[in-house]
This record gives sequence, structure tokens and C-alpha cells, in this order.
Amino acid sequence: MVAGAETDQRVTVNNGVSRMRDPLKGAFFWLSVFYFVYCARPEDWVPGLLYAPLAKISGIFAILALFSSWGKTKRKLNDLPREGLYLLILICLLFVSAVFSPVWKGGAFFRTLDFAKVFVIWLLTVMIITDMRRFKRIAFIQTGSVAAIALISLIKGHDKPRLEGVLRGIYGNPNDLAFAIVLSLPFCLAFLLLARGPLRKLVWIFSMLIMFACLFLTASRAGFVTLVISGAVCLWHFAVKERRVYLIAAAAAVVLLVGLVAGGKLKDRFLAISGQGLDSRMETSAYGSYEQRRELIVESFKCMVRYPILGIGVRNFTSYTPAWREVHMAYLQIGAEGGFLGLILYLLFFRRGFANLRKLRKIRNLNPEIKLFAGALHSSLVGFAVGALFAPEAYQFFPFFTVAYTAVLLFLAQDNSAKKASEDPRQKMEVYFIPGGAGLTYAGR
Repeated sequence: MVAGAETDQRVTVNNGVSRMRDPLKGAFFWLSVFYFVYCARPEDWVPGLLYAPLAKISGIFAILALFSSWGKTKRKLNDLPREGLYLLILICLLFVSAVFSPVWKGGAFFRTLDFAKVFVIWLLTVMIITDMRRFKRIAFIQTGSVAAIALISLIKGHDKPRLEGVLRGIYGNPNDLAFAIVLSLPFCLAFLLLARGPLRKLVWIFSMLIMFACLFLTASRAGFVTLVISGAVCLWHFAVKERRVYLIAAAAAVVLLVGLVAGGKLKDRFLAISGQGLDSRMETSAYGSYEQRRELIVESFKCMVRYPILGIGVRNFTSYTPAWREVHMAYLQIGAEGGFLGLILYLLFFRRGFANLRKLRKIRNLNPEIKLFAGALHSSLVGFAVGALFAPEAYQFFPFFTVAYTAVLLFLAQDNSAKKASEDPRQKMEVYFIPGGAGLTYAGR
């Protein structure tokens, strides 16, 4: 009877856990919609959707669904990692910076309001993704969307001097398009290694080839440097540590092949840095861009010294400088527009992403899927940390998504460890009735 009672209780507990997850289905659906809207930008290629604020609608519904299930979710606000607090304080600081901006208060305020959506999505991602199936679905939406954008860009923009995203927003600039591709490529490789069946593997191989070609045709020097760093870390995790040496040979062959076919413009832009042999209009433009970026870096330091506390407001650096250009370094971008305190909070936020991954590596018997995606996230984060030295990507959402993913994987790994510990026979307790005893006696096995 005792054993039967324990079995019934276990069933009740399992059913209870299952019911606790049900309220999050609606929230997860709307979170998935937001990721699709942000990453695939359907309003730019589906007629009639341009005038519908799809991102706001999906975000609002996701928040409402989360609040409706409040108290029934596995994670509470007290469980949230520290990087969420850093991000929230950073956004509040940017709002204050907008109010006191010496350049353009209104513009800085509304741009900060738009950027503030990243905290909402970060919070929903950490709270709602409570199992590996949901994590893979969100990662698939981001990765698949970027691969689709790369394909569309190749089809519609292959005849342009530099390949640009055919869509607006986060893909409109060649550097932005290249940056999004590099941060998503490690996930492509992770899905390729997880794929079962030749057809699925071929789809992921084709997607990676398209993304490589698209990146080379953007002729983005920052994108290429980020690719080299991120790719090296990726191969360390997936090829060297996991003894898949064939991946190194395959990666070298792909880079060589794509470089020979589509790397001419990128090579010319790198050679133009020297300022010699500027034979074409694009080479002259590339050298002028390099010189201008050096001047903007100096100007951004002067801006930080002049406005060290609050900066000049989000996206106001273009109006602050005579060149009307952004400084091509994310750290100086956030430092000039959010002050030194904003830069510190920004660095602390991304430092926490690396800390989450370090904690993951210390967990014994890590789930193979979690271990695989942890390597992809590390590659993406290192790529961002280096690429941010060469690109104005301080407000792009993809890096913030990556940090949210590290927190989610850490939660999942800790949940798995706790579950295994509870199922360990050495941790279980048995109940015995001892004749003549004073009642129940508990003994550990």
C-alpha cells in the first residue's frame, strides 16, 4: 500500500507539472511570432503588412499570456539572472539620457523606447522557454529566418556593387546583414549535427553555403573578421573537442571555394585600407570609409569626455558629428550615447553571458544537445565581442537574444541535474514498519 501510494503520488506530481506548463503555450506561441516577425521581417515582403505593427502586437500578446499564467510558471522573478537587472538599468539610464540630451531629446526618447522592447523579449525568453524543445524552436526560427533573408538577398541583390539586404531595418545595411549572418551560422552548424536523415542535412548545408556567399558579397570587412573569430571558436568546440576533424577540412574548403567565387569585392576593400592602387570607385570609397571611421573614433572619445555621465542619447551620434555617420565600434557607440555608466552596464550584461556558459561547462554529464548549443552560443558571443570592435551594432537584438539563450540553457541544465539527483537511488529514502518499534523508521539506501 505504501508503494502504491507513492506511485499514485508520483503520477499526480507528473500530471501537476504537465498542467503547470500548459498556461505557457499561449505565451510561447506569441513569443515565437515575435521572433519570426523580428528575424524574418514579413512586413517588408508580404503586401499589406507594412502598416501593421506586428512586433508590438506579438509582444503585447506574449506579455498578456505570461501575466495570465503568473504564479503557475516554473520560474519566478527571484530566479532571474543578474544580467536582466543590468539590461533594465541600462534602458532606464538611456531614457534619462534622452531627457537631458544636448542633441535631440525626442529622437533619443523614441529610439530608446524602440530599443526597450529587447528587455521585454529577454524576460519572456528566460521565463517561457522551459524545455529543450522550445529552445530549439526559437533558435530554429532565428536561424531559418536569417538563412531565408540571405537567399532572398542573393536573388534580388546579386548585381549590386555590395550586397545589401533587400529588406529594411536590421538587414538594410551590408554590415548589418553580414553581422546577423555570422551570429547565426554557429546555430546552423549545431542543427546540421543534430539533423537526422540526408535530406535535412543537405538543407542545412545549403543554408550555410548561401549564408557564406551572402556574407562575402556584402564585402563587409567587419563581418569577415567576425566570421574568422567565430568560426575558429566554433571549430574548436565541434571539430577539435568533439573529434570531428572532417569539419575543419570542410570549413577550409567552403571558405576557399566561396572566397574564390564571391570574394573579389571583399579582397579589394581590404587592400584599399593601404590607400595605394585605388583603381575602382568602390576601392576609393572603401579607403575613404576607413579614414572616416578613424576620425569618428576620435570624435566619439571626445564626445564621451564631454558628456561622461549620460552621453548624448540613443542614435544621436550621427547628428552630433559633421560627417553624419555612426562610429563603427559598438562599445564607443554605447559609450558616447549612454555615457561611461551605460558602457559599464553594457559590458557587464555581456560578461554575464560568458559567465553562464562557464557555469554550464562545470555541470557534470551535460545533456548532449545542451552541450552542442552551448558551443554554438560561445562561438556567437565571442564573434560578437570581437565584431563589436568594428561595427555599430550596439542596439541590434541578436546579441541580446544570445545572452538570453545562455541563461535558458543554464536553467535547463540545472533542472536536469536536479532531476537526476532526485532519481539517484542513493538519494532515495525507504519506509519500513519495524515490529515493536515506535512507528515509522526512515532509512537511506
